[in-house]
Amino acid sequence: MFNSLIWDYGYLLLAFPRNFRLLEELERGEKGIGDGTVSYGMDDGDDIYMRSWTGTIIGPHNTVHEGRIYQLKLFCDKDYPEKPPSVRFHSRINMTCVSHETGVVEPKKFGLLANWQREYTMEDILTQLKKEMAVPHNRKLVQPPEGTYF
Repeated sequence: MFNSLIWDYGYLLLAFPRNFRLLEELERGEKGIGDGTVSYGMDDGDDIYMRSWTGTIIGPHNTVHEGRIYQLKLFCDKDYPEKPPSVRFHSRINMTCVSHETGVVEPKKFGLLANWQREYTMEDILTQLKKEMAVPHNRKLVQPPEGTYF
């Protein structure tokens, strides 16, 4: 059974080279990032294509986001990491780069996605979104009630 699993995983990696990258990101996300205010992992452990991910950001200090826990969904299409994942807040949030109707992080309004480079990671996206919460035009915006979702 174990040898079969190793073979299946090895075949999967050979068949889908992008999974090498995603496995590295999964390992990093599971270990924890920085001060623990940003984390991410796979949405479905059985997804062999490693497409669907969940991210969490704890809002930065001295902002209206302080202490709030924001949940996000990231979707890595077959072209990842050549192209960025789609990113959507599940928790309601008011930010200039996020659609008020859908929670989608709009690439044209979020520099990291607009200027995507292959070296960027999901960790980079989440940490940059946290930084974006603290910039002057987002730090004091009135927020939807905590615990509401798109």
